[in-house]
Amino acid sequence: MAEILIIDDEKSIRNVLKDILGNEGFVVSEAADGEEGLEKFTNQNFDLILCDIKMPKLDGIEFLSAAMLLKPETPIIMISGHGNIETAVDAVKKGAYDYIAKPPDLNRLLITIRNALDKNSLVKETKRLKKTVSKVQEIIGTSEAIQKIKDTIEKVAPTDARVLITGENGTGKELVAHWLHEKSNRSDKPIIEVNCAAIPSELIESELFGHEKGSFTSAIKQRIGKFEQANGGTLFLDEIGDMSLSAQAKVLRALQEGKITRVGGDKEIAVDVRVIAATNKDLLAEVADKKFRLDLYHRLGVILIHVPSLNQRLNDIPALVEQFLIDIATDYRQLPKSMDKKAIEALLAHNWTGNIRELRNVIERLIILSGKTISVEDIRSYVLPN
Repeated sequence: MAEILIIDDEKSIRNVLKDILGNEGFVVSEAADGEEGLEKFTNQNFDLILCDIKMPKLDGIEFLSAAMLLKPETPIIMISGHGNIETAVDAVKKGAYDYIAKPPDLNRLLITIRNALDKNSLVKETKRLKKTVSKVQEIIGTSEAIQKIKDTIEKVAPTDARVLITGENGTGKELVAHWLHEKSNRSDKPIIEVNCAAIPSELIESELFGHEKGSFTSAIKQRIGKFEQANGGTLFLDEIGDMSLSAQAKVLRALQEGKITRVGGDKEIAVDVRVIAATNKDLLAEVADKKFRLDLYHRLGVILIHVPSLNQRLNDIPALVEQFLIDIATDYRQLPKSMDKKAIEALLAHNWTGNIRELRNVIERLIILSGKTISVEDIRSYVLPN
């Protein structure tokens, strides 16, 4: 049942509202002034707030302003016997769900409360569904390196700056790319991924730019390339260091001019694409070996983000393990298992050459093979080499 906080300096008003809302099945808490109300609001989670305007210490409008900064999703209904139209308008402009004059019409109050709670439930469900559909997992960790990445994403994502993400295999470069897209102004458009290492060099240009029918032996129909598919959105070029030099030249031209030409075609096609690239290679070393174009490196690397190896952020392992235990159990439709302290310590001592990908695989293996509580003996049996 929904929890409601009543903030009002008149005890009689609080008692009446508490009795009425309690009879309706709500769980009700009280605060005698705005300062006490803000403290409770900060430290507890409420589904809705009823707040008076004229109060000592901190008035209702000041509480409203502070509350909107802390938890803007919580609906707040202002109530006052001293208000007027200007006060009501000011409250709604500052984020209040509604304004009701004292003495409140109880039927209207209950209807307003239920409408506010229904709307809030829909907002939460929409956010949950959006997160589920997008399947973009959180970046787990509180280490300094991970916090720096999160801060960079917040600053860079809303821009169209190109980003080059570096790091070992399995560190989570793809996740960083998806969050850059998710928090960008292009998030309503697709993010199109291309694994440059998985596509033969003779086909990479067709994959990126498309081709016209008959442009080569197997081109039996026209094909739209990844640049066009990503138009208006984001193109993620994973393992960019494995791209052929001829394809690099065409990518460079597309970035410079915002235009592409399909293989076998002569028509220039304008594309509006934000490019994010990732690699596990040292591209400057590749440049020195004449395997990568320096001008393309500078075009791609407007913003550089390095994702550390798991061995460089060992203090994030407990949080990662906890999340994987939940996620994998959910996938298997099981109750999450727990892991004892010594088992965690054994994982911290392991050399994670496969990084986050290896850790997730290990947790999945332990969930399948271990009992309800994963022990250090399980780690020795199923993780550590014999």
